[in-house]
Amino acid sequence: MSTEIFINVTPMETRVAFVENGILQEVYMERTLKRGIVGNIYKGQVIRVLPGMQAAFIDIGLEKAAFIHVAELVNRDSEQPPEDITKLIREGQSIIVQVTKDPIATKGARLTTQLSLPSHYLVYIPQTHHIGISLRIEEEEERERLRLLVTECITETQLDEGGFIIRTAAEGISKAELAKDIHYLQKLWLQVKESINKSSISSLIYEEFPLSLRIIRDFMNPEINKVYIDSEDIYNKAKLFLEEFLPELGDRLKLYNSDPPLFDIHGIEQEIQHALDKKVSLKSGGYIVVDNTEAMTTIDVNTGGFVGHKNLEETIFKTNLEAATTIARQLRLRNLGGIIIIDFIDMELEEHREQVLQTLQKELEKDHSKTNVLGFTELGLVQMTRKRTRENLEQILCEPCFQCHGKGILKTSETICYEIFREIMRIAKAYPTNRYLVLANPKIVNRLMEEESDNVADLEVLIGKAINFQSDTLYTQDQYDVVPQ
Repeated sequence: MSTEIFINVTPMETRVAFVENGILQEVYMERTLKRGIVGNIYKGQVIRVLPGMQAAFIDIGLEKAAFIHVAELVNRDSEQPPEDITKLIREGQSIIVQVTKDPIATKGARLTTQLSLPSHYLVYIPQTHHIGISLRIEEEEERERLRLLVTECITETQLDEGGFIIRTAAEGISKAELAKDIHYLQKLWLQVKESINKSSISSLIYEEFPLSLRIIRDFMNPEINKVYIDSEDIYNKAKLFLEEFLPELGDRLKLYNSDPPLFDIHGIEQEIQHALDKKVSLKSGGYIVVDNTEAMTTIDVNTGGFVGHKNLEETIFKTNLEAATTIARQLRLRNLGGIIIIDFIDMELEEHREQVLQTLQKELEKDHSKTNVLGFTELGLVQMTRKRTRENLEQILCEPCFQCHGKGILKTSETICYEIFREIMRIAKAYPTNRYLVLANPKIVNRLMEEESDNVADLEVLIGKAINFQSDTLYTQDQYDVVPQ
């Protein structure tokens, strides 16, 4: 499989696209004025403790107070259950915290006191002596080899505090490469400790890499064929990072300064726009409908046009298989998280249901975010979850519709006209006057003067007053005013 990374950098934003075999799979975006803060370390102050929720709000200098649960206040090496939060922290106390989730919509950032500092192969955790290994490294022999190498490096460097998590990228690497990462993390932790001692309350102690360099650090591996960057400054920084930590992959980095624009290659720009559509077409003629709400995401699978009666079950099965692959890609592309409910087309054979489920799970293995598929419910729906750590594509690129105020629907012009009639009758009883002026959107005024003209005439007779209309483009379809004159 060919995997390429495209990094588009402008003064306003950085965008990263993962393309597999010419098809866009995943997009990361970071606006300069709204840069993500996951991984940042702050010296915060407890502003409110909530015993009932076993949680607290922390001021870290942002617009919204951040949130921490009691489980994130307990040392990783502790086998004891979380204590009463009031015994661990108090209001006004200073506390060193790290952001685990960006603020999303109305929710503040999520925090932990269990600090961690990542490199390419390892994650350093100062408050534990444990050595963990990514579950994606499956071979027990390789897991044990890596555990022994890290243990030897810790002894040789005389590291007297902290533990490590061995990342997936470490599979198959040498002791020398691990030792280089440990040395880098040691130096970084000394700098962080020094900043902790010097920093004031509600201030930033350590800032995570910008998106462009995080991608190089976290995802660069021998399976990545090329990384294209259209900024010479970022290209040079990425090149220096690779020369120090991954010199064997340095030749895969390419500076792009040609035409067409970087994101026009493989239709990336167009695919991002399509990722905002609710309806996604399938090659078979079927389609899926993605509906993202604050509570959950629902995905409905449909066969599209008439599929006939000959071997209908097989047609449904093939549509569902294609949908399973498409759904896994759409979850990554749109970065949809939380609870996800999938309504596949009903299948009669248990064997078909199992194969569709296996296809979905296999495709989700490519996902960088943690997923958990719970299987079919009694209603034939597939329940799953996907870890949510940042805003989804729609939240980054869109805002609630000013016409429908985020409802996703608009009242029809007929409904608005009838609301206006009722409003006129209410006002006529309360404010007797010679006539009434209706201010409304041009579409509504046109309907009142054409299709509803007979009803307007009847209403004028009923109230004994004249009704005039004035269109105004500043009014949305469901806005209007009735003014006594």
